[in-house]
Amino acid sequence: MARPSLNDLAAFAAVAHHLSFRKAADAMGVSRSALSHTLIGLERTLGVRLLNRTTRSVSLTEVGARLLANLGPVLQDLDTALDSLAEVRGTPSGTLRINANKSGAAILLRDVLPGFLAAHPEVEVDLVSEGRLVDIVEHGFDAGVRLAEAVPQDMVAVRFGGDVRFLAVASPSYLEGRDPPVTPNDLHAHRCLRQRLPSGKRYRWEFARHGAEVMIDVPGVLTLDDSDLLVEAAAQGLGIAYVPEGTARNHLTSRQLLTVLEDWCPPGPGLALYYPRNRHVPAGLRAFIDAIRVADRS
Repeated sequence: MARPSLNDLAAFAAVAHHLSFRKAADAMGVSRSALSHTLIGLERTLGVRLLNRTTRSVSLTEVGARLLANLGPVLQDLDTALDSLAEVRGTPSGTLRINANKSGAAILLRDVLPGFLAAHPEVEVDLVSEGRLVDIVEHGFDAGVRLAEAVPQDMVAVRFGGDVRFLAVASPSYLEGRDPPVTPNDLHAHRCLRQRLPSGKRYRWEFARHGAEVMIDVPGVLTLDDSDLLVEAAAQGLGIAYVPEGTARNHLTSRQLLTVLEDWCPPGPGLALYYPRNRHVPAGLRAFIDAIRVADRS
């Protein structure tokens, strides 16, 4: 039997992990048709069917599952061996894939990436900010970004960007003629701008004061899925929004927005870069973590 190429086996592993030719092709930077032809050629070379394909789904055959189980440690050891060359050369290289939310990506672009890219020109950073919280291992990312308090326990978290404070804000035109809320429960008498999370769930506003914590499923007739849009809607007088302070800063400075319930809005844990605890950390990711820590100290 002819020996398949390493690229063919890596292509199979990508499709097997994603169970999608489209997602695997996107992760590998190749076309879906090219990836499909690669897998057909691999199955022909091995003389077995590795994948069950329909127009809507991809699944592993029993033989494919067995090959994947044996192949995973081999590919990981290969990645470790290749990465060790970067340590010998003293220069990280390759692609660093990071999944981040929009605000985290903005902070990295402003504070970390300019210096990191200048210091490590052989590293290509693929920063994905589609908004969805994904399984970074399953989707082939080296690291992810989310609120520190939401990082899974089996991950290593590296805080950056400082604390984050959410504020309840409204325009002067909205507040005119209305009694502003004094406690979070007063929001039930107001029109609020609700937020849809990437998971599809609606965000429940969280407040705290003097050790008391309150979570409110606020009323409202408009739901949005982006903090910048929530700020704009609040500035238009459409209701009270609950957004990160940095997102609303310009509108607060210009007095287009005013804060309400400010004493119920303490700062909380900010963002964190996170990565798997029990996997080899590539040289490029280690260098990126160092760059985050330098930026946070400055």
